[in-house]
Amino acid sequence: MSRLIFPSRFNGDVKAFFTTRSFGVDVKKISKLLSIKKENIYFPIQQHTDKVLVIKSDLEPEIADGVVTQRKGVLIGIQVADCVPILFYDIKRSVTGAVHAGWRGTASGIVKKTIALMIEHFSSSPVDIFTALGPSIRWRCYQVGVEVKDVICKATGDGKYFVQSDDGYYVDLSSANRRQALSMGIPEENIWISQECTYCNPKEYYSYRYEKSLIGAQGGFIGIL
Repeated sequence: MSRLIFPSRFNGDVKAFFTTRSFGVDVKKISKLLSIKKENIYFPIQQHTDKVLVIKSDLEPEIADGVVTQRKGVLIGIQVADCVPILFYDIKRSVTGAVHAGWRGTASGIVKKTIALMIEHFSSSPVDIFTALGPSIRWRCYQVGVEVKDVICKATGDGKYFVQSDDGYYVDLSSANRRQALSMGIPEENIWISQECTYCNPKEYYSYRYEKSLIGAQGGFIGIL
């Protein structure tokens, strides 16, 4: 049976959820579940960039790893297989956002850039933005080199999001991106974070590190439908 994860911080008119391996990013399933036309489900072309796209009327896919919109009737989504799927919802301005944050996106501050864009483009206030970070590779399952740890720390600042041991560094990307959201003024109580690790649960989630190849993806989706 397909399992969906609904972050508790999101309610009202917004539909927001994370999928698991069994559901994946199957547009046909999502269309049927939400009674939405397939052409109104939008995925950017993800390339581990720091680009955040604003969707107005054109739904032509573009290269980006973040999407924000105030448009109703459109479901925006991102695909992940260890990276962090992050959803945003401004409850006052009815702005939705979806971000794919791997180590490159985290190091380039894509979460901070998304929040800054919501503030600049839609006059959002951080206190009105709710954020959800879905299942991703966590802590001791994600070993990185010192150069990766350093660029993430430079973008994130102080915080408990990595550990050092005799065999190297381990970074928790979810905690780093949570720290970045807090630094932009989003209240702690507005942030929901999944405790599930994709690497530890290969039957439940696709994991690039576990599979040692990209064989599929789950996703994060949000929209005011």
